[in-house]
Amino acid sequence: MAVQNGGARKITISLPPDLLEFTDRQAERDKTSRSQFVGRALARLRAAEEERLAAEGYRFYAQEASEFASASAPAVAEALGHDG
Repeated sequence: MAVQNGGARKITISLPPDLLEFTDRQAERDKTSRSQFVGRALARLRAAEEERLAAEGYRFYAQEASEFASASAPAVAEALGHDG
């Protein structure tokens, strides 16, 4: 059961022992709680994924615009009265 707590939800997860030990060491190093460490790590992962998707989208639309410009160049030149 999830409980509301200051905008955060309390959940239960299972981690392999090595990841739990890593999490605890990092949380102690950062002087934060285990929950805050995991939350920040997930937020960084989400931000990286959003950045990757945005870059992929920009590349797609840049390629599409380039292809459109190349295909349109002869018609534009003709409309402007330029040769070739």
